[in-house]
Amino acid sequence: MYYLLFKSLHLVSMVAWFAGLFYLVRLFVYHRESFEKPEPGKSILISQYHIMEKRLFSIICNPAMILTWLFGLAMIAMNGLSWLAENSWLHVKLLLLVLLSVYHFSLGSIIKLLEQEKQVMSPFQFRLFNELPSLFLLSIVLLAIYKNLLNFGYTFGALIVFAIILFLFAKIYKLKRQKSSKSTNDLS
Repeated sequence: MYYLLFKSLHLVSMVAWFAGLFYLVRLFVYHRESFEKPEPGKSILISQYHIMEKRLFSIICNPAMILTWLFGLAMIAMNGLSWLAENSWLHVKLLLLVLLSVYHFSLGSIIKLLEQEKQVMSPFQFRLFNELPSLFLLSIVLLAIYKNLLNFGYTFGALIVFAIILFLFAKIYKLKRQKSSKSTNDLS
């Protein structure tokens, strides 16, 4: 009974965590674009984005990450160390979660750098950086569903193809925005 409760809370926390990660980096894109705006709009936007980023990170992302880890570790503890030892998929999932946590904490560092108006990345680089959680999400969900049935070699290859597709879509979107911006400037 408690196992299913922990599993449900683990999933809800995970959804909140990923929602926060996706939205936070999207805010970084807009924050970084605001560096190019004329005053007084630039200062107003930068100040507002910084408030939004700090609140999102501290009120949603951090608690959701902590709860995801706590409920996940509770489920592992309920299954026992022998279960952990014999499930190689869980080792990979835990490694991915450690890497996702590193990504998470890097976002906290970026918030501080943007507060100082340092140009950490371009808006396009932030858009690409925003796709990393997609790769983590897909990998972690596949591991959790298929467990030991998953062929890690094929899965890794498929993730690389998925990453290339995401990159191509981001590049196409960038070109489309540049073309749209150029045609708007030509009209004025």
